Amino acid sequence: MPNDPLTAAFDAALRAAEAGEVPVGAAVARAGEIIAVAGNRTLRDRDPTAHAEILAIRAACKELRQERLVDCDLYVTLEPCAMCAGAISLARIRRLYFGAQDMKGGGVEHGARFFSQPTCHHAPEVYGGMRESQAAKLLRDFFLARR
Repeated sequence: MPNDPLTAAFDAALRAAEAGEVPVGAAVARAGEIIAVAGNRTLRDRDPTAHAEILAIRAACKELRQERLVDCDLYVTLEPCAMCAGAISLARIRRLYFGAQDMKGGGVEHGARFFSQPTCHHAPEVYGGMRESQAAKLLRDFFLARR
């Protein structure tokens, strides 16, 4: 496994694509150490909530034996949707780093803009555009191959 959480997230996205899933990957890290990595598994698990972010958060909570990830950062290849933004908030993730923007389904900088809503209990620091062109190409190539 790579030492860089963003690279780990990209590797998980590639594995998801190989399995026929939308290529999104996520990694949770604390103090530079990767705690959990996951790729989308909605088809495999027959679960619409099996997004990479949700799966990585669940795995990190289990690994750390706690329901809050206050000192952890989340790295994702695509802007999280509103559901995942809600999970990020509930987990009290410290920082969110994401790759490509999602104009249609994003819930952080687009769409619901979950973290800027008055009902949001916790908003992480957000850093978008991490290896954005690589993340966008991964998604674009995946969907082009399906047409």
